[in-house]
Amino acid sequence: MRSIEHAIFKYEELDERAKEKAREWCASNVFNYSHDWEHTLDDAVRVGAIIGIEIDTIRGSRRTPAIYFSGFWSQGDGACFEGTYRYAKEAAKKIREYAPHDEELHSITDALQDIQRRNFYKLIARCKQSGHYCHSGCMSVEVEHDDDRYRDIGDAEDDIKQALRDFANWIYQQLEAEYEYQTSEEVVAESIIANEYEFNEDGSPS
Repeated sequence: MRSIEHAIFKYEELDERAKEKAREWCASNVFNYSHDWEHTLDDAVRVGAIIGIEIDTIRGSRRTPAIYFSGFWSQGDGACFEGTYRYAKEAAKKIREYAPHDEELHSITDALQDIQRRNFYKLIARCKQSGHYCHSGCMSVEVEHDDDRYRDIGDAEDDIKQALRDFANWIYQQLEAEYEYQTSEEVVAESIIANEYEFNEDGSPS
C-alpha cells in the first residue's frame, strides 16, 4: 500500500489561468443553482403595484410572486407573470419618482395610462401563464370593460396586451441583469473565497 500526496490550494494561491478555471467550475456547478432572485422579484411586484398590476402569489405560497422565467441563453427564454391590471391613479408621476432613469418603465406606464384615458379608466386585464414556455408571448391576456365585459373596446385590447407583455419583458431584463451580476468574475471570486473552496493546482475542484 502506498499513499500519494498532492497540494491543495486556496483560490488566492492559484495562478490566473487556474483562477479562471475555478470560477468557471463554480459558476456552472455551484452558484448557478443558488441565485437569490427575491430582491429582483420583490422589486417587480412593487413596480407592478405602482403602474396598476397586482401580481398574484403562487398557489400555496404567501409570498412567492407568480412570476415565471427561464434563462438566460436559449431561444424561447423569457418571463411572464400572472395577475390583474387596473387603472392606477398618478401612475406616470409615481413611477418616475420610483425609477427616474428607467425610460422603458416610463414608456410602458404612459402607454397604459393613455389607453385607460381613452376608455374612461374602466379597462381591466387578467394575465395568465399559458403553454410550456415562460416568455411574454406565452402570457394569456384577457381585457374587458369594467362596466360591460361584452363591450367592444377596439384596439385597446391589443394595446394593453402589448404593454403588459412589455412589462413581462422588462422583468426578464432585470432578472438577466441580476444573473450577469451574480456570475461576474468579481462576485464569483468573492463567493469562492467566502465559502473557502479548495482546488488543485490547475483550478479543478479538490
